[in-house]
Amino acid sequence: MPQGMNVSLLDSCRAITSVTNSSLISHITAAKLHQFRLPLRYLTNEEIHLSKNLGQGRPQRSRVHGHELSLTARDYAMVEGIPVTSVQRTLVDIAAILTVNELVAVADQIVCAHNLHFGPRKLPLVEISELNAYIAQHPHQRGIRTLTAAMKLVRVGADSAPETQLRLSIQRSGLPEFICNFEIRDNAGNPKIAPDLSCPRYRTCAEYDGAHHLSAEQQSKDHDRNFLTSTLGWHQAVINKNDMGNGARVAIIKIARMLVLGGWNDPENLAKGSLLGQLHVRKDVF
Repeated sequence: MPQGMNVSLLDSCRAITSVTNSSLISHITAAKLHQFRLPLRYLTNEEIHLSKNLGQGRPQRSRVHGHELSLTARDYAMVEGIPVTSVQRTLVDIAAILTVNELVAVADQIVCAHNLHFGPRKLPLVEISELNAYIAQHPHQRGIRTLTAAMKLVRVGADSAPETQLRLSIQRSGLPEFICNFEIRDNAGNPKIAPDLSCPRYRTCAEYDGAHHLSAEQQSKDHDRNFLTSTLGWHQAVINKNDMGNGARVAIIKIARMLVLGGWNDPENLAKGSLLGQLHVRKDVF
């Protein structure tokens, strides 16, 4: 590569593996190539992690972190023609440097699947049962206890890291359990809509609206979604980035108030939390 040239991560990895026999990209670099939902601190990191199988020696190159791993056939994959550790192996290898919440976000992405009556079908990168079985085969790996704890919180169906964080906040707040992508049906039994998170018992749902919901086209779709949800007799809380600050306090209060409308008894009085100054309306409201 010409010195000083602006080279992409893909091109750097392709060059390094091409001149390093029997090597493959691993750890956080492999996670980037697999496009995992990683924390920002790693997305801006330019280090490259390179591995060889046990007994082949640790790769030693300038600006490269070399590793020697015990690999099986299931641990190898290809991304854009570049040899990398497989999705499940990469998750195990980065377990020691991520928090429980961060691991849940990545694992949610790996196992995410949709098989709704409407919309395109989505297959998981790895089935959740297969992923759990793989993790159980690596009991001595660094970070495995953190990863095992994270897997207990993983659910199939989360489409983004903010959705995962919202679900985790709900789980830890004392609210009833919410299900990913539950299909809401009309009186005739026809599936009409599948919110991000739903509590069927109290006919309450939560939608996380990220930045892409700001486009005119998406706002029109969201308007129709909200109307349909209300028409079906459900109570919906629309959550955004601002609601997730301070431990998702505003998000929890909003959802709790919708649950109360659905008949929840709110034993911890979560719905009575103050929203003064927290909503973009007159400050003497709520």
